[in-house]
Amino acid sequence: MKKIDVIIKPFKLEDVKDALVEAGITGMTVSDVKGYGRQQGHSELYRGAEYVVDFLPKIKIEMVVSEEMVDAAISAITESAKTGKIGDGKIFVSSLDDVVRIRTEERGSEAI
Repeated sequence: MKKIDVIIKPFKLEDVKDALVEAGITGMTVSDVKGYGRQQGHSELYRGAEYVVDFLPKIKIEMVVSEEMVDAAISAITESAKTGKIGDGKIFVSSLDDVVRIRTEERGSEAI
């Protein structure tokens, strides 16, 4: 099992969700987050004063998939989230030791 964490631009959430569902991945957790990478934020003007916005709004998607589904998930995410501009986001894939479904107490891939 693998855990996939994805950081994307907020306006790409529906496209990514639809692509993941089409790829057969239906379970995910979505959070509003803020951050920056190479984009380094930007300057804005408010009432005549310039200020720097260091942390930009992003969306974080977390999901757990079987090893066989990792490549399909990555392809779906990259194709649907890409704009070709800086700040498109990142995908992090990590190994997962165990998963437990609380309601049924199923474990491992049965619990996904």
